[in-house]
Amino acid sequence: MKKKSIDKSILADALKQSFIKLSPCIQVRNPVMLVVYIGAILSTILYLLSFAGIKDENTGYTLAIAIILWFTVLFADFAEAIAEGRGRAQAASLRSTRKDVKTKKLKSASNIADYTEILSNALKKGDIVYVKANEQIPMDGEVIAGAASVDESAITGESAPVIRESGGDRSAVTGGTTLVSDWLIIEVTAEAGESFLDKMISMVEGAARKKTPNEIALQILLITLTIIFLVVTATLLPFTDFASKQAGSGTAISVTNVIALLVCLAPTTIGALLSSIGIAGMSRLNQANVLAMSGRAIEAAGDVDVLLLDKTGTITLGNRQASEFLPVVGVTEQELADAAQLSSLADETAEGRSIVVLAKERFGIRGRELFKLDATFVEFTAKTRMSGIDFQGNEIRKGAADTIKEFVLQKGGKYPDECEQIVKHVAGAGGTPLVVVKNKQVLGVIYLKDIVKNGVKERFEDMRKMGIKTIMITGDNPMTAAAIAAEAGVDDFLAEATPEAKLELIRDYQAKGHLVAMTGDGTNDAPALAQADVAVAMNTGTQAAKEAGNMVDLDSNPTKLIDIVRIGKQLLMTRGSLTTFSVANDVAKYFAIIPVLFFGIYPQLSALNFMGLTSAASAMLSAIIYNALIIIALIPLALKGVKYRELPAGKLLKKNLLIYGLGGIAAPFLAIKLIDMLLTVFGLV
Repeated sequence: MKKKSIDKSILADALKQSFIKLSPCIQVRNPVMLVVYIGAILSTILYLLSFAGIKDENTGYTLAIAIILWFTVLFADFAEAIAEGRGRAQAASLRSTRKDVKTKKLKSASNIADYTEILSNALKKGDIVYVKANEQIPMDGEVIAGAASVDESAITGESAPVIRESGGDRSAVTGGTTLVSDWLIIEVTAEAGESFLDKMISMVEGAARKKTPNEIALQILLITLTIIFLVVTATLLPFTDFASKQAGSGTAISVTNVIALLVCLAPTTIGALLSSIGIAGMSRLNQANVLAMSGRAIEAAGDVDVLLLDKTGTITLGNRQASEFLPVVGVTEQELADAAQLSSLADETAEGRSIVVLAKERFGIRGRELFKLDATFVEFTAKTRMSGIDFQGNEIRKGAADTIKEFVLQKGGKYPDECEQIVKHVAGAGGTPLVVVKNKQVLGVIYLKDIVKNGVKERFEDMRKMGIKTIMITGDNPMTAAAIAAEAGVDDFLAEATPEAKLELIRDYQAKGHLVAMTGDGTNDAPALAQADVAVAMNTGTQAAKEAGNMVDLDSNPTKLIDIVRIGKQLLMTRGSLTTFSVANDVAKYFAIIPVLFFGIYPQLSALNFMGLTSAASAMLSAIIYNALIIIALIPLALKGVKYRELPAGKLLKKNLLIYGLGGIAAPFLAIKLIDMLLTVFGLV
């Protein structure tokens, strides 16, 4: 899926599609190129009429203009076809992974022996299926029981299997992926033909691509300019006829030259490449393993000036690890470790497992026979913010410091000042403190350590240069959040974040005129994702998160948000740069052609022929040849995109105006003069 060069088969298909796109039904979708298409037809008709004695211009000249106009249309079609071809190739690869497989549809999730074997395309939303190792997951769904490794390489391109399990934010599975171990019971969340894979195929092959507001606005501008030039060139026929009679010299401009002049002056360069730029932008996202649900989202990414990033997995490595047991006075480290391990035996989070492992490594605490303890485990919830165990009259809890403090005081116990100091020390060092209490007695603190990813600080510095504010979102207390934010180099942070707080923060920034991007994977992220201008849901996340987002990261890498912003900005820069180049081209061609075209009627205009073009015919032919060739020359740039650098918008604008504005003016003069010289040397005009 991640191809760096264009395959020869894509080029061959694009060439074929270029001719298929000559259908009027397809040409009418691009009004600017429709003018060129009609001009090619009319000049062809004029050439054929010359055999009947009806001559508008020299027969060979008319034929040359007709051929070049047809090539101009074909080059524009080729630009779009080659951009679409990459999407079709990716879609074909995805489609090959989708098979209609037999699957076990359960009558009840509690009895895997009672099932009916049906084909996957017969499954409906809400059905429950049982999938075991080496079987394909038949349809998108949520894991409701079991845990297993899943091979998602067919979709993500990554070879390493990922864990999917019931509960939490890693319960979503995608149809077409394969189980490589254990088993899963899955509730189907999509109808046949509406799966994530189906949507992805539709998006990457361009079937679901809609023009963005920016693209539509630009196309309206191009159509307006084309209409203006159409009116201007149409009036040249009666005007030059009248002027030649009044001046007594020269002849009226021919219809062939009017058609060629219109094509030269209209914004055909950007008109030919506009669609391919948008398709290529989506293709670059696809190559980065991000599926954009709309082109609007990519454009919004280019204008984003506020980034909201989860701490865990984005800024830090993701799994906090227990690194130390810090007991209060009167409690040994082993006593604290023993109680911490007991409270974590049923905790399946990475943090909980690390506490169990640390107790084993430090003190060899292992091999507990839980059934003898007659234990009741207390699971962690967002409301209580603590977990633990009740056994044989003992009550052990671990959790956030303020929660445990409130719990101890409600039970009539004492919360020692020493514990407060330990908590502040851990939080101040950027760690996460978990307080452990047994039977109303505070035993001490578990030090959970967050590790900031290498290179993150430098990437945030790049964002700052781009004028983007970065905000870290975390459920940690303010002290811990402040320490990690300082180490990571983010501009601001939101501590103890709740779904409501995230939503309110996004709305506040939007109310101030900012465009906000956010990444998330949990159901509790869904409201904020739905509100954000650019919302990137993780593929490993819940169905609610994926439905709320307008992009899905197939690699489930939250730092991808930074790359998405770059791709979005590159898309807008490419479109802006090529528009600037195209308009500058038109200005240059106007001053190059018009004086030569009319100095037969007004000899005084010969003074403006500073390029020394041979004749009106050579000037027009040179301009129309350049007009066709520049489209094919710019196709690689439209597909690859203008190179993006982390500079403020003002500096980027000045730089692009200098390169593409002045370049767009200089290129036609040089090219038209060179082509004119070649045509003259070879006696073709």
